[in-house]
Amino acid sequence: MSTTTQFVSVRETAQLLGISEKKVMDLIQQRKLQAYKIADKFLRLKKSEVLALRNTGDVESEDIQFEYTSGERTRDFLFYNDYYILALIVCAVLLYIIFYQ
Repeated sequence: MSTTTQFVSVRETAQLLGISEKKVMDLIQQRKLQAYKIADKFLRLKKSEVLALRNTGDVESEDIQFEYTSGERTRDFLFYNDYYILALIVCAVLLYIIFYQ
């Protein structure tokens, strides 16, 4: 099993369980779910543990839907692609200097 499917984020956990992200954090504090910090930055949960909790029926789902806003999409895009954007800008500047100076 790859690491991308082994761990899920708090948001993905909330979607799998049908509850809010705050309730996921409450379950972590109540020690019903075990959370892991990846690189001391990202809080992740084992997908198998989340699915096991869902299958026990201990968690009552809520009718809350959270949209993935355009601001969040933009922030995630810049976070995951910052190196490529910077490399593109550097290449463009170098090409400008080579051909137009």
